[in-house]
Amino acid sequence: MTTDEQIEAHRYAHAEADMTKSKIWKVFFYLLGLTAIEFIIALGFVETGLIEKGITVIVVYILLTLVKAFYIVAYFMHLKFETKGFKVMLAIPLILLIYMIILVFIEGHYVGMFLYK
Repeated sequence: MTTDEQIEAHRYAHAEADMTKSKIWKVFFYLLGLTAIEFIIALGFVETGLIEKGITVIVVYILLTLVKAFYIVAYFMHLKFETKGFKVMLAIPLILLIYMIILVFIEGHYVGMFLYK
């Protein structure tokens, strides 16, 4: 094992040691809180008619889901403790995938405007 590999192994082991039971429970309660907010919005506000379901509610749901996905990937899949190069390697295809999905929705709307006049 080279010196660089030893340093990297030590850094990863130290980061793993930082993931204590209390931190796991803390992340769990963050996720539980975000899920509770989603349910309150869905069942408390939208279902009762206090808020009209529209683009704003959908954007809020998407943002809350992305925050929950971050916590799951960062802490439970241990990507928070990875090197910066590995994070960039994962982020670039994800950004391109999101961009492609947005383009497909835009194109689908454009085609739908002409097909269903």
